[in-house]
Amino acid sequence: MPQPHPGDVRRLVPRTDAVLADPAVAQAISRLGRDRVRAAVHVAQEQVRDGDLRPDEVVRSVLVSLPTRATTLTPVLNATGVVVHTNLGRAPLSTAAVEAIAAAAGAVDVELDLATGARSTRGRGTLAALLEAVPEAGAALVVNNGAAALVLATTALAAGREVVVSRGQMVEIGDGFRLPDLIESTGARLREVGTTNRTTLADYEGAVGPDTGCILIVHPSNFRVEGFTASVPVRELAALGVPVVHDTGSGLLRPHPLLPDEPDAATSLADGAAVVTCSGDKLLGGPQSGLVLGRAEVVEHLRRHPLARAVRADKTTLAGLEATLRGPRTPVREALEADPVELRARSERLADAIRHGVVEHGAGHVVEVVPADGVVGGGGAPGRPLPGWAVTLPEAYAAALRGLARPLLARLDHGRCLVDLRCIAADRDDDVAEAIDLAGAQLAAAQPTA
Repeated sequence: MPQPHPGDVRRLVPRTDAVLADPAVAQAISRLGRDRVRAAVHVAQEQVRDGDLRPDEVVRSVLVSLPTRATTLTPVLNATGVVVHTNLGRAPLSTAAVEAIAAAAGAVDVELDLATGARSTRGRGTLAALLEAVPEAGAALVVNNGAAALVLATTALAAGREVVVSRGQMVEIGDGFRLPDLIESTGARLREVGTTNRTTLADYEGAVGPDTGCILIVHPSNFRVEGFTASVPVRELAALGVPVVHDTGSGLLRPHPLLPDEPDAATSLADGAAVVTCSGDKLLGGPQSGLVLGRAEVVEHLRRHPLARAVRADKTTLAGLEATLRGPRTPVREALEADPVELRARSERLADAIRHGVVEHGAGHVVEVVPADGVVGGGGAPGRPLPGWAVTLPEAYAAALRGLARPLLARLDHGRCLVDLRCIAADRDDDVAEAIDLAGAQLAAAQPTA
């Protein structure tokens, strides 16, 4: 085998084990895994052999080429004014929930009684927290999302039987999933009553019979029906003698003064619903999960159904949900209840901080603070505005802000880019200003020179 010439550059290529032992590279290994980092080292070594990289630049090249996280998911600053943004993962979690999830990532007593060493109820602390929050419920169950909660309830109560539902509630939820398809996949038969805009008690009375498994009430998401309408309250339907399943959707456990038209679990159960299903990752502000609250014997029937095993929540979800229920006010509540006066003051400070830079970058736009209503999002409280304020930027900023290493998502409105601070903690306002400055610099650099 020919030996390399003494002057051969291959003699200068740093050894793989030496590069991997560098402290900064070793830290990257702990974050990303040895195989991924080794592959980056091999690429850098090959660049040295080709004469495209100096040997003393290998470590730096490796570190620059590696991602900062082991996931492709990118943290985003939400400046849209949408509190529960589905495309951004719905509810941002509280610090308490994040810490609880991290702690639960290892071995935890999720189904173990440490006092006796015997198996115990799964997630008993989370279930206790739910019942403390909604004492109107006799029992509770947590599954992996809101749709799963609804599917479990209708499967356990009405598989092979009829589910009576108003035609006005035959909704389509996100990504093309339709309620009729979802319910029929459980083996139940839909019995539609009433019309799109009007359903009366007589319509339900005419449909309920020996083959009725349950009456289903679905709160419309993302739309409202107004004008010549009629619907039947839970209390009247509960008197018909069959279980009423109320899918409230948004995860509001008790009434909220800012959302008077949004149904809540406590009121529905007090009015006689056998089961309430909803999401835990919307207005409740927790991790993705589905909640089942209701009469003890009904919830127990659902818990023992074989499907319950397939849709159960994992330990990190249970931990995050319990911390959400027991911990401080969530980011969702902070954003929902944000004071418009304070939002305006923060917006004015932001505008003052970035105004000179935006003009300097030749954007040809006057930075203003304008009224801008936020929204709940996630299908909750459709049409209910959340009064607030936003800072205006030129339209081109929207794409530039999305393209940053730490993206900031604003919203477009009539040719303007609006930056709404509602969903951003006040101690992150400087980060928003920095992002706008970086985006402006990139836009200025991209402009053709005269």
